[in-house]
Amino acid sequence: MLGTYYYHEIIRKTIIAFGTLFNDLDIHHKDGSGNTNSVIKVPLAYGPAQKFLARLEQQANLDKPVQITLPRMSFEMTSIEYDASRKTGITQTFRAVDENTSKMKKVFMPVPYNIGFELSIFCKLNDDALQIVEQILPYFQPSFNLTIDLVDSIGEKRDVPVVLNSVAMQDDYEGDFSTRRALIYTLQFTAKTYLFGPVADNPEGLIRKVIVDMHADTNTATAKREVRYTAVPDPIDAEPGDDFGFTETWEYLDDSKEYSPTRQSDI
Repeated sequence: MLGTYYYHEIIRKTIIAFGTLFNDLDIHHKDGSGNTNSVIKVPLAYGPAQKFLARLEQQANLDKPVQITLPRMSFEMTSIEYDASRKTGITQTFRAVDENTSKMKKVFMPVPYNIGFELSIFCKLNDDALQIVEQILPYFQPSFNLTIDLVDSIGEKRDVPVVLNSVAMQDDYEGDFSTRRALIYTLQFTAKTYLFGPVADNPEGLIRKVIVDMHADTNTATAKREVRYTAVPDPIDAEPGDDFGFTETWEYLDDSKEYSPTRQSDI
C-alpha cells in the first residue's frame, strides 16, 4: 500500500483556511472628541513569534509610524496529533463520484487529526491589542467552523471546527517601563480536520438495484418476510451525476423464504 503517490493538500488547505480567518482585521485610533482619525489594517504573516521579536530587537529606531512596525500578527502550525475520540472503522469505505471523469471511486473513511496553531498579536499600545482581541474572541464559543474542500477530485467538503484553547498575554521589554518593545497576546487553537488516503477506482461498480425484505414480527430470530421493497434507478442506465428518479415496487409475500444475496435468489 505504501508507495502509492497521492497528495490532497489537506494540511496546506487547513493552514491557509486558518490564516484567512484573521487577514482582514483593522484597528481605529480616535482623537479626544471620539472621532476616528486613522484606520490601520493589521498585517498578518506566517512564522514563529520569535522571528518577529528578533526583528523588533534588531530595529534600533522605534519612532517610525506605528503601522510600519506595530501592530502586526503572526501564526504558525505547532503540532499534529491523532484524535482517537473521532475514530471510525479503519476498513469502512464510501463511494464518491470523480468530478473530472464522472466515474465512481472508492475512498476509505478519513483519519481524524488535530492540528495545533498559535496566533501571536504584537502591539505597542494595549488599546490596539484589545481592539484586535475583541474582534476575535466572540466568534469562538469555544469553536468556529470552517468549511474546507478537503479532496477536490471527489468534492469532499467538511466543516472543520477550530477550537480556541487559551489566551495568554505578556510584556516584552528591556529597561524601564517606558522602553517597552511589544505587548504580545498569544492565542492557542486546535483545528479538528481529517486526512484522506488515496482515491481508488470502485471495482464493485454502481449499485443499480436495492431489495429490502421486511417483517412485522418483533422476534427477529423467527420472523419471516412479509413485504419486499425494490428500488431501481429510472432510467436504469443512469450514471453518477445524472438527474434521475427511482422506480419503486412493493410486493406482499407469504412464502416464508429468505433472499440469498450471494445466489441472488430466494431460498
